[in-house]
Amino acid sequence: MQVMIFGAGYSGKAIANALKTEAGTISGTTRSEDKFPDLTAAGMAPFLFDGVHLNDDLIAAMGNVTHLVQSIAPGRPGDPLLALLGDDPKRFLPKLEWMAYLSTVGVYGDHNGAWVDEKSPCRPVSTRSVERVAAETAWAAIAEKANVPLSILRLSGIYGPGRNAFMNFEKGTARRLVKKDQVFNRIRVEDIGAALAFLARKNERGIFNVTDDQPCPPQDVVSFAATLMDVEPPPEQAFETADLTPMARSFYGENKRVSNARIRGLGFDFRFPEYRSSLKHLWETGLWRG
Repeated sequence: MQVMIFGAGYSGKAIANALKTEAGTISGTTRSEDKFPDLTAAGMAPFLFDGVHLNDDLIAAMGNVTHLVQSIAPGRPGDPLLALLGDDPKRFLPKLEWMAYLSTVGVYGDHNGAWVDEKSPCRPVSTRSVERVAAETAWAAIAEKANVPLSILRLSGIYGPGRNAFMNFEKGTARRLVKKDQVFNRIRVEDIGAALAFLARKNERGIFNVTDDQPCPPQDVVSFAATLMDVEPPPEQAFETADLTPMARSFYGENKRVSNARIRGLGFDFRFPEYRSSLKHLWETGLWRG
C-alpha cells in the first residue's frame, strides 16, 4: 500500500497514523513548506500542492501511489485535484487501486432532526455543502470510468486532541448556544483514521457516514466538559440573538441525526462512539491539549 493524502491536515495526520503499520509509504500534501516538519513528524513524506499545479516532484511520487485520499475542500470552480486529473486519474496515478474522498454530513442538509443514512436525499443548504455534493458526484464518475473503488466518507463535526471543548474553555471562547430541538453529531479524529484504514483494507466502495452514535444539543457537550474541568459552564445564550459569523450561523440551519449503521454493519467498531467517554478520555489522559 503506497498512500498519498491530498490536504494532509488534522484528519490527514490521523489517517497517516492509522495506516503507518501497513503502508509501505505515506505521502501528504500541504500548501506551505513551513508545514513540512509537521507532516514529517506525522510519518508522511511532504509535498507541495498549491491547488493549481502539480509540480514535478509530486507527479513523480504520484506514479507509485496505490491508495489516494482526497481531503481538500472544493471551491469554485470545483474540486482542485479533479481539475488537474481530468477524467482519467490513472494518467498521473497508473498504479491506483483505491480512492477515498472525505466529504461531510452537511450534504444531507436539514431534515428537521430526523435520522438520515446514506440512502437519504441530499438537500444541502450552504454553498460549501452544495459544492461537496458536486465533488462527490464528480469523484464517483471518474472512479467508475477508471474502474477504481471509491469510498466517500461523510464526516460529522470533527474534534479530538487540540480541538475540543476544553480548548475553548482555555481560550475563553466556550459558549452554550441554545436553539430549540437542535442536535449535531460529532466524530473523534482518531475514528476517522481508523474508519478509512478499515475501508482501505477491505477495498470498499460506496458512501459511508463516519460519525458517532449520539447526536445531541451542542450545549450539552460544553456543560459536560465544564463538569470534567470542575468549572462553571458559560451562561446559556439564545441562538437567535447570539453574535455569530454567517458560517457559524449556517451550521444551525441543518438539523439531523446521522446514522453510522452502514459502516458498523461491515464490522467497524468506533473507539469513541459517544462524546462523554471520549471527552473523559481526552481530559484524563491530558491529550486534550494535542
